[in-house]
Amino acid sequence: MSRRRTLALAAAFAAGALVLAGCTADGDVGEQVANQGYVSGDGSTRQWAVAERGEPVTLTGTDYAGDPVDTSAWRGDVVVVNTWFAACPPCRVEAPDLAAIAADRAADGVHLVGINRTDDAGAAQAFEKKFEIPYPTIDDREGTATAALQGVAPIAATPTTLVLDRQGRVAARVLGLLDRTTLDALIDDVLAEQA
Repeated sequence: MSRRRTLALAAAFAAGALVLAGCTADGDVGEQVANQGYVSGDGSTRQWAVAERGEPVTLTGTDYAGDPVDTSAWRGDVVVVNTWFAACPPCRVEAPDLAAIAADRAADGVHLVGINRTDDAGAAQAFEKKFEIPYPTIDDREGTATAALQGVAPIAATPTTLVLDRQGRVAARVLGLLDRTTLDALIDDVLAEQA
């Protein structure tokens, strides 16, 4: 192999590594998702039995339009929390499913809220417009909403999706790119629990 080709391959590998690191929390290298071309969570799902759930979580902040967001206003309903940022490839893949779930499941008493620790308003609002996101996203560049989840269900990868039960407790978590069928099943499980 020629020196020029070796250098070109090394440069391509280095550039690819930078792109792959783009979807990890705080720049940490996450797990490689097989044949997906990005680094993120592995799509694994965890559910907590009702007796194993901790204290209720309240996420507060301001969305990118400047409106307040407070998940405690939705107590009694199921809340889906999704972390994302505009340049994250799996976030872009799952965005249409999340938008559809927000529309399709609203009548069931399901609310969605995003948390974005990275983007300024311009990048976030462009993403929301492109994917027709109908739910609020907390501008969490200061990390307040994310900090509320530490010790309960830490955000180890982006995207991470949580399902909160009617009391606001974490009932389920998906690390990485979610599958719509899986998320619908997790929501159904929580909806089926007695209020």
